[in-house]
Amino acid sequence: MRAQLLPVEAANYDAHVLHRTERCWTETNCYVDVFVEILHSLGLDPLAACAFTLSTDFEGEQWAFFKPPPDDLRRLYGIEIGEMNVFRPLADHVVEQLVLGRLLTIEVDAYFLPDTEGVSYRRQHVKTTIAPQMIDTADQRLGYFHNAGYFELAGEDYVGALRVDAGPATLPPYVELVRLDRLVRDEGRLAAVAGELAREHLERRPEDNPVTRMAKRIDADLPHLVAAGLDDFHGYAFGTCRQCGSNAEIAADFLDWLSARGLGHPDGAAAAYRRLSAGAKALEFGLARAAAGRRFDPSATLDEMAGAWEEAAAALAVTRDG
Repeated sequence: MRAQLLPVEAANYDAHVLHRTERCWTETNCYVDVFVEILHSLGLDPLAACAFTLSTDFEGEQWAFFKPPPDDLRRLYGIEIGEMNVFRPLADHVVEQLVLGRLLTIEVDAYFLPDTEGVSYRRQHVKTTIAPQMIDTADQRLGYFHNAGYFELAGEDYVGALRVDAGPATLPPYVELVRLDRLVRDEGRLAAVAGELAREHLERRPEDNPVTRMAKRIDADLPHLVAAGLDDFHGYAFGTCRQCGSNAEIAADFLDWLSARGLGHPDGAAAAYRRLSAGAKALEFGLARAAAGRRFDPSATLDEMAGAWEEAAAALAVTRDG
C-alpha cells in the first residue's frame, strides 16, 4: 500500500527560511522543526505561529522545550491536534490517516533516521519526533518531516523507525493526530490572530530574568560538565544553550514578521533577542571547550545574555501593558 499527502520529494525539497544554513541556529527542537516544515509544505506561514517564543522560561535545569501550543495552531490555521491511540501497527495507522488527509507526529528512535548521519544515525538511541507524509508498505519506504527538512528512509531503517518487528509487550510510542480538514487560509486574519497571541503570551512572560537563573545553574553545573567531558556535553547544551538561543532567534523573526504587517513592536526588542541568540551560541562553544578540558569562564557571556533579555523585556513591556 502506498499513500502520500503532499506533492513534495526529498531529493528537491526546499526548506523554510527558518532552517537556512546562514542562520545562527539552523535547528531548534524536533517538534518545532517538524511543524515549521509541515506548515511550509501546506502553503501556510510558520512565522505566524511563533508568538509562544515570547513566554518561554528557564525551568530549573533546562530552558523550556518550546512548542507551538495546539490552541495557537487551531486559532491560526484551523489545525486540530490530539493524541492518537496506537492499537495497530504504526505503519497501518500512517497509511489510514494519510488516506484520510491527516498527518501523524510520531516519537521514534533517531538511530534509524538517515538525516541524522554523523550525530545519531546508527550511533546512539535518541528519542525524536517525525511526521510521515508518504509511506510505501510494500517497498518499505517512508517520507518524513524531521529537523530542518523532508527526508526519506527505507529497508532496515523503515523496520526500526516504525517498530515493524516490535513484539506485543513493547511500549507503543507517543503519537499525535494532526487534522487538516478545517484549514483556514486567510492572510489578513492571520496577522490579527498572531497579534492577539503575542499579547497573550506576553501576559505569561516570566516576571524575573530567566537567563539570570540559568546562569546560576550553569555556574553550579560547570564542575560536573568539565568532569563528565564531551559525552554529557551535547545533551546539556541542547537543554540550555540551544533552546534558549534558538527560541530567541525565532522570537526576533516573529517580531519582525509582525512589523512587516503593520503590527509594530517597540524598537530594539528584535535586536536584543538576536544578541541573546548570538550569546547562547558563543556560550555553547565555550562550554564545549570546558568539556574538552580547556579553561572557560561563562560569566561575561551570561551577563551579556541576561542584559539582552532585560532589554527585550523592557521594550515588550510597552506592548504587554498597553
